[in-house]
Amino acid sequence: MDLTQIGKSAKEAEIILRTLETNKKNEALLVTADNLVKDTDKLLAANEKDMENGRANNMPQGLLDRLLLTKERIGQMAVGLRQVAALDDPIGEVLSMKKRPNGLEIGQKRVPLGVVGIIYEARPNVTADAFALCFKTGNAVILKGGSDALYSNIAIVESIRSSLLASGLPETAISLIEDTSRETTTQFMRMNEYVDVLIPRGGAGLIRAVVQNATVPVIETGTGNCHIYVDESADFEMALDIIFNAKTQRIGVCNACESLVVHENIVKKFTPLLAKRLKDKDVEIRGDESVMDAADGIVPASEEDWGTEYLDYIISVKTVADVEEAISHINRYNTGHSEAIITNSYENAEKFLDGVDAAAVYVNASTRFTDGFEFGFGAEIGISTQKLHARGPMGLLALTSTKYIIRGNGQIR
Repeated sequence: MDLTQIGKSAKEAEIILRTLETNKKNEALLVTADNLVKDTDKLLAANEKDMENGRANNMPQGLLDRLLLTKERIGQMAVGLRQVAALDDPIGEVLSMKKRPNGLEIGQKRVPLGVVGIIYEARPNVTADAFALCFKTGNAVILKGGSDALYSNIAIVESIRSSLLASGLPETAISLIEDTSRETTTQFMRMNEYVDVLIPRGGAGLIRAVVQNATVPVIETGTGNCHIYVDESADFEMALDIIFNAKTQRIGVCNACESLVVHENIVKKFTPLLAKRLKDKDVEIRGDESVMDAADGIVPASEEDWGTEYLDYIISVKTVADVEEAISHINRYNTGHSEAIITNSYENAEKFLDGVDAAAVYVNASTRFTDGFEFGFGAEIGISTQKLHARGPMGLLALTSTKYIIRGNGQIR
């Protein structure tokens, strides 16, 4: 099917979806969740083809981890769909209603965006998450996944489409562009006639390409050069546990910690403990002179390291004089994603929360929690690092717009 036909079909489906009753949407989501689990063997077989290709093409370990489907991960996809079904439906909510002196009642009502286009890389779980959130909010979705996950995405979309048909709904509520050429991708970015908003989800190169080439409005999701600042008053054991989790639980995700900032008064005591803890996962530490002097085996950090999202077992460590310098350093090099402070100082925690410019700012917790599932959204469409309309994990509300509704009794101007 060519892009124009995909766009027309999505637009036709959206007309039905925008007025679909909540119960009907929830029932279809639950059917889809059950069928994804039933189709586990098919999904795993398709995913293995992608994994074989990835290994043959020397895909980095972090990206292979993102690509991998397991029985457990398919189960998590299904749980995400069920959670979205259990969430309140925002569509139709009247946000305000005020009466004007002339008797007109003017209010705002929450409505779908329309047709949502999503361009993403080797993340098959995004396929199910994107469908669930778009469908619940009455949006049709057109997906453009990367070639690395093509077989996995085809299998997931086929399962979802069969569930929609079984529920008496248009299967074109979800479409997958199977042509992975750059020309087709560029054409998709410029389908203003059919696509209302475009959301890129992936690495810096993909996001930059979409922002620079799209004529369709873009909600920019960001890469994650996420920092943790270890304050002078930090509990070392807590700091080490949080850093170990944020850096090593999954290295290929955007909310993993890539950079540490450490107060100069504790760098000599803390760095050896950090090096010992991260050695369990063979994490390479790249530090400034103070960090290198504090422990053996530290690699000298370059200016480039402060701004790098490694997606690997590598972390940079910068020494600072105080919380103000930590905030300044983080705001210079971060990507607006997730930043954390480990401290026992209420004053410094408040300074950090107020001063750091990012979508999610933590006190004494891992950056790994910046996730729609963890935030109670059931799933997420991505992590928005922009400041317009949506910011942070994008759940249901981020996929809605509003329209004014006006009630009168014959008023003329």
